[in-house]
Amino acid sequence: MKEIKFGTDGWRAVIAKDFTTSNVARIAEGTALWALRQTEKPTIVLGHDCRFGGELFTDTVIKVLCRHNIKVYMASTIATAPMISLGTVRHKSTLGVFITASHNPPEYNGYKLKGAYGGPLLEKEVGEIEELIPPRAAGEYENIRLEELQKAGLLEYVDLEDMYCKHLESQFDLNEIRNSDMNFAFDAMYGSGQNIMKRLFPDIMHLHSERQPLFDGIPPEPLAKNLKAFTKAIKEAGNIHCGLAVDGDADRTALMDEYGNYIDSHHVKLLLIQYLHQHKNKKGKVVVGFSSSVKIKELCAYYQIPLEVVKIGFKHICGIMLEEEVLVGGEESGGIAVNGQIPERDGIYNGLIIWEAMVKSGKSLTELIDDVYKITGPFAFERSDLALDPAEKERIVENCKKGVYNSFGKYKVLHTETLDGFKYYFSDHQWVMIRPSGTEPVLRTYAEGSNKEEASDILMQTYNTIMSK
Repeated sequence: MKEIKFGTDGWRAVIAKDFTTSNVARIAEGTALWALRQTEKPTIVLGHDCRFGGELFTDTVIKVLCRHNIKVYMASTIATAPMISLGTVRHKSTLGVFITASHNPPEYNGYKLKGAYGGPLLEKEVGEIEELIPPRAAGEYENIRLEELQKAGLLEYVDLEDMYCKHLESQFDLNEIRNSDMNFAFDAMYGSGQNIMKRLFPDIMHLHSERQPLFDGIPPEPLAKNLKAFTKAIKEAGNIHCGLAVDGDADRTALMDEYGNYIDSHHVKLLLIQYLHQHKNKKGKVVVGFSSSVKIKELCAYYQIPLEVVKIGFKHICGIMLEEEVLVGGEESGGIAVNGQIPERDGIYNGLIIWEAMVKSGKSLTELIDDVYKITGPFAFERSDLALDPAEKERIVENCKKGVYNSFGKYKVLHTETLDGFKYYFSDHQWVMIRPSGTEPVLRTYAEGSNKEEASDILMQTYNTIMSK
């Protein structure tokens, strides 16, 4: 049997190729064995998102866990990652298990692990579970009937959606947002955030808010290239003040301004830092992934907020949040957590903070960004995911390790950082980063410049260089 290794955030594979019920059962077996080592009577919160086969795979997990007499709290509706994490805390469970491939293309599914604290399970514990995954799940589980498990008290269906919505209502004055003069829009990207937002904001513009397991062929990752329909809808409406888009499991955030312009995660993090620090008087350090904008360093320096840069993967941010007070912890990919929440990314929660900031200040999203630019200056960030032959990808990574790249076209490398990947600086505010993805078979390239044209040019020059050397 193929060895199963978790990546940056969970284990993901192509459905029917490696992501099969037998492999899911193997991971569930390892999960059960680990949970039983932690406590005599473990419980696990379980759910799935909108992807193909969610019910089939969660049924498999239920049967394997319950065969070990582990009680399962199963989400009664499609779930988001924040719902599973919050549910794990509220039910005082040992673990949360979520069947999702997050933002990956539709042919993928995945298996995520959540800690009892309501965030991604940390690397050490994930490694321990990996070691316990057997060649096949022990015993007979396929013919176990879920009805019998319910009768035995081992399986309980719980309404995590209602729990999560009430949580948001306790955190925000949603009526103030609903009754404001501002108009908002939401793009669920056919993901599991759809029901929450239709319930809380039934009268706003909703896009892609129905169940479509193939995501209309577009990966449910809130990048500009995947949100063209959202941009078009906002421009055509002409009266939308801000659009919020989240990924397939609703833990990533992206925004659209009143003109339909895409606002990336770096700007979102800056907006959150500014609003939470200046207007909500929240405390704590800022923790960001290695691929984040250098402008975050400038804003933190301006407000004298401590900053820590960590490896890619929210689990590294989560680990710090468990030990220290963190104001904002976020990744380039749009996964962001804030002070006052569980240590988990939450696309909807973060979007509501920005909507609240707009409503309370009376400022447009553009004006709020301009307030940040007065401190940091304007910038743009671009990313390109290169689907390369594995040998070609390995060649480029080896070149990075050997220090082959001293320039990328006209951009001369001044210094390099290698915390997680290879980040080449051309000035204090211009850089490119090369890193193999931990969740997809691609080589990611990231660039920051003074404007979109410059960032795009850096990416193009980088591509030309790495493909020719």
